[in-house]
Amino acid sequence: MYRKNELYYSNDVLLYPLLILLSIVVIFWMESIFNFNFNYLGIYPRKLEGLRGILFSPFIHGDTKHLFNNSVPLLVLSTALFYFYRTIRWKVLIYGLLLTGFLTWLIGRPSLHIGASGVIYMLTAFLMFRGIISKQYQLTALSFGVIFLYGSFIWYIFPTDPKISWEGHLSGFLVGVLFAFIFNKQSLSNKKYAWQKEDYDPSNDPFMKNFDKDGNFIETDSDLRDIKENSTTVNYILKKKKPKREDNL
Repeated sequence: MYRKNELYYSNDVLLYPLLILLSIVVIFWMESIFNFNFNYLGIYPRKLEGLRGILFSPFIHGDTKHLFNNSVPLLVLSTALFYFYRTIRWKVLIYGLLLTGFLTWLIGRPSLHIGASGVIYMLTAFLMFRGIISKQYQLTALSFGVIFLYGSFIWYIFPTDPKISWEGHLSGFLVGVLFAFIFNKQSLSNKKYAWQKEDYDPSNDPFMKNFDKDGNFIETDSDLRDIKENSTTVNYILKKKKPKREDNL
């Protein structure tokens, strides 16, 4: 039976990220087919009606390119979150979405901010920093993997393009770093070898019985006999080299 803080695959690891992505795609499909426009449900900073965008904006995208650019990273990062951080995944995802949206509402330009990029930046920063802080090799390897795949995202937390909500990116990144320190408990069980456990007794260890108190290997008669039986003898035979025959011309 698996424990919650162990790594193992289960259907929900991929099911929930796929459902989240499917809901985003369906909403975009409805806008395209029925000529709806849900942009008004985005985050509009410092206006009371703009607060509704905290919940709705991650599910709304402006065009196909915007949707595609967010879909792949969202699926990859949320799946990694659900697999490696099983015990805190929903807290990180839900609280991260709410706090990222609220921070965007506070610091954003007076315009509609839509898209899941804020949540993506939150997940990116969380997975990057939490793994390094944890000092666990599995999570550290995940951090380096995220850096390799999405490390270039950091450039878009600055105002490089007026069409991009860098405020949402920056908000998500800051929330992800904050969560990396808040959720600082070990997410994976630390497996211990027998000699690392408190009740370990070297005198009962079959391997340790092969050494004396000074750490020297104890050679028994059976060991010497085994060595002799399994040893291989190599015999070298030296032959004199015959002189070359000289032919008379």
